[in-house]
Amino acid sequence: MEDGLDRSSFATDPLAFSAKVRPRKIAVIDLSNGGRVSYAALDELVNRAANWISIQLRGTPEGERVAYVGRNGLELLVVALGAERCGAIFVPINWRLTAPEIETLLADCSPQLVVAQDEFRGLIGGRTVHANVLAEITACPPAPPREHSPHRAAILLYTSGTTGVPKGAIITAHNAFAAASNFVAVGEVGPDSVTLSDLPMFHTIGLIAVARSTLMVGGTLVLTDRFVPARTVHALADRALGVTHYFAVPVMAEALERDPNFSMQSVSHLHAIFLGGAPLSPELIGRFLEGGVALVNGYGMSEVGTAIHMPIDRDAIRASMGAVGLPAPHIAVRLVRDGVDVPEGEVGEVWLKGPSVTPGYWNRPTETEAAFSDGWYRSGDLARLDAAGFYHLVDRLKDMYVSGGENVFPAEVEAVLASYPGISDAAVLGVPDVRWGESGVAFVVSATPELDSAGILAHCASRLAKYKCPARIIRVDTIPRSAAGKILKPVLRARLNSGEFS
Repeated sequence: MEDGLDRSSFATDPLAFSAKVRPRKIAVIDLSNGGRVSYAALDELVNRAANWISIQLRGTPEGERVAYVGRNGLELLVVALGAERCGAIFVPINWRLTAPEIETLLADCSPQLVVAQDEFRGLIGGRTVHANVLAEITACPPAPPREHSPHRAAILLYTSGTTGVPKGAIITAHNAFAAASNFVAVGEVGPDSVTLSDLPMFHTIGLIAVARSTLMVGGTLVLTDRFVPARTVHALADRALGVTHYFAVPVMAEALERDPNFSMQSVSHLHAIFLGGAPLSPELIGRFLEGGVALVNGYGMSEVGTAIHMPIDRDAIRASMGAVGLPAPHIAVRLVRDGVDVPEGEVGEVWLKGPSVTPGYWNRPTETEAAFSDGWYRSGDLARLDAAGFYHLVDRLKDMYVSGGENVFPAEVEAVLASYPGISDAAVLGVPDVRWGESGVAFVVSATPELDSAGILAHCASRLAKYKCPARIIRVDTIPRSAAGKILKPVLRARLNSGEFS
């Protein structure tokens, strides 16, 4: 170590420190199978995973991509941490995508190792897939951690752009540490915390804000393989399990409320319930506050992790309903319009800078350059700052909308619609949806007078994840476009809001 740095230090390995200082403490509880793993056992298992991955990659794992397609669980966690520990780049793949969508991601990152759960093997064609590898990892001898620069790429998180073409946000080990540190601070996570997330670990919330922050400070991470409202209600009410922090998107909180066994009293002992990924209604916040439960809003993204967050203060939450909060400690925020910072109360684009911000996108130099200005990451989101110093999201510069906590990019959906026989043009808008936050309305120009909505939806479902499929299809004579060919979506939205298509 010529520079004197310990490459397996607290700052570059979320598990190593906790395993040394609290080896017998329970690190992970898997509600799917009842398994419990101590920090010492998890640390050894991750060393075995690092060695297993190195063997699969013929002893040269540094910089190679390890893709994983599967639900949350101990296997995903040890593959993720093992990949990082041996110097490979972990690439969690959204299992909700269709086979063509997954192939697009795999073609982009060119993984040398693909691991999948049996449930999802059918989504991966033409590649060698290792399935259900936890038993192999357990049988593999452990290997000591290797030394790695904290500024190397450690994770690729895929996020789509306005063109609908997926981009892999590069997350370095240092980025991940800073992002986790930000959530430790704003979420008040410590060694006595017990964190439960039903959110998949192909997102930054599940993989970094929840899992990494918990393991980094020595808390207990409770994993589930999917969101099942009745199971979550039971887990949150279980005082023996002792969950203190729960993470969800608004539609999940509403589903919990509707469960017949849910009561505010059963969750009133929680430190907080943390929400993001979709607009949070004041009515939902108010109902939980009345029950003694803090619903804490936040704002972040794959490229940055936690960026802005409400404090866990019920009075502040009540006074600023709907705000996303204050900047995280390791993030600087600007609101910019036409290259100039806007004054308080006015709307500007959110620009971010800090050690958690991605250095760029995998193999996308043009997109990387466009995403930054003078070292500031341009989020594409619009916000305003109130007199109390709280940020409020207003809209998005991009056409993206969020359905059930998942980003949907209209250009991707429009391309699929345009590939349906008889459809010559298409446009998609995100509109408010009581259940999902937003859903898609598709406008199509069809050669047939009678619209085959069922056939179009089936066509979409075979090529797109369910959350991307439009909820409503409207036949129009033409799609309004500018002279440059850009869809005039404000015109379509105005026509929709006028009731023309009701």
